[in-house]
Amino acid sequence: QVQLVESGGGLVQAGGSLRLSCAASGTIFSINAMGWYRQAPGKQRELVATITSGGSTNYTDSVKGRFTISRDIAKNAVYLQMNSLKPEDTAVYYCNAVRVLPLRYDYWGQGTQVTVSS
Repeated sequence: QVQLVESGGGLVQAGGSLRLSCAASGTIFSINAMGWYRQAPGKQRELVATITSGGSTNYTDSVKGRFTISRDIAKNAVYLQMNSLKPEDTAVYYCNAVRVLPLRYDYWGQGTQVTVSS
């Protein structure tokens, strides 16, 4: 099992920055990739950014150039630096960890609220 705990959400004005953190514990060795998803009211959960065990990153188009995903292997942590925030970034942000073998399984954190005011 893997446990994920997010922190760092809050209220910020448009154009501001926030840094989300996700601390992982448990059977970390089984994890192949980690990432961040978000879900706005009335919308489906969407992928924001991912980082693989090899360090490759992927971003959804709407955050490219503004958000940066990174990790600290020693701390079993993944981060999301969010700059130039927009009101449309308002959502609950969830940390995600993926185990591929023997079967794909997704672990989720409890979520952290990010609110961007205009």
